[in-house]
Amino acid sequence: MKIVVIGGTGLIGSKTVERLRRKGHDVLAASPNSGVDTITGKGVAEALAGAQVVLDLANSPSFEDQAVLEFFQTSGRNLLKAGAAAGVKHHIALSIVGMERLQGSGYMRAKMAQEQLIKSSGIPYTIVHSTQFHEFMAGIAQSNTVGQTVHLSPAYLQPIASDDVADVMADVALAAPVNGTIEIGGPEKIRLTDIVTRLFKATNDPRQVMTDPHARYFGVELDDTSLVTGPDARLGKIRFDDWLRQQPPQKKSA
Repeated sequence: MKIVVIGGTGLIGSKTVERLRRKGHDVLAASPNSGVDTITGKGVAEALAGAQVVLDLANSPSFEDQAVLEFFQTSGRNLLKAGAAAGVKHHIALSIVGMERLQGSGYMRAKMAQEQLIKSSGIPYTIVHSTQFHEFMAGIAQSNTVGQTVHLSPAYLQPIASDDVADVMADVALAAPVNGTIEIGGPEKIRLTDIVTRLFKATNDPRQVMTDPHARYFGVELDDTSLVTGPDARLGKIRFDDWLRQQPPQKKSA
């Protein structure tokens, strides 16, 4: 089976491509560097020719409200138009748990727009809502840093390892479309302040974590239900502390 992975060289994409190739499928890891640009449309029709399944794992290079909206709308339209012309049987996209609850965020509004395009395309589809990745915790901390202090919401997260996400994406690619949404998350709920504290301890980071219920996450305030899965979610196996122990040793921060 020919499977096209848009964003196939990224964090989740590269791992998903590897899993599907190990199963013997013809997998194209598509990205602008490989001549497939979903914004300009260059190479998209050629890449999708003969494909049964398309996984859209691409992300916007900019998180500015208008730029991210234009990215997901333009990319989505070009990809779905080419998919319909190629007779794609299953369109899959990776999105975010809690997206519909966080529409005060421009990024979340852009993901909503992407999902609406998919649902109205007429192509059989599956949308996977994932919780935040272990790998992005350092970036979240950095974006909330002022001097040597990190201001973070104490709301619960349910972080998931990228390896667990890739396992799910590969499974979904080989399954029938659900024409709906499935949720995936990590095996444990942890407060955002606690998870960054653990990260800093493991990496010898001297910054201090300050609990702030009004601290923003992608531009919105959180509560304990914002970023966790519902009761029917598929849960990963890799806990954050176990993932941390697998990371290369960090030099002590200045």
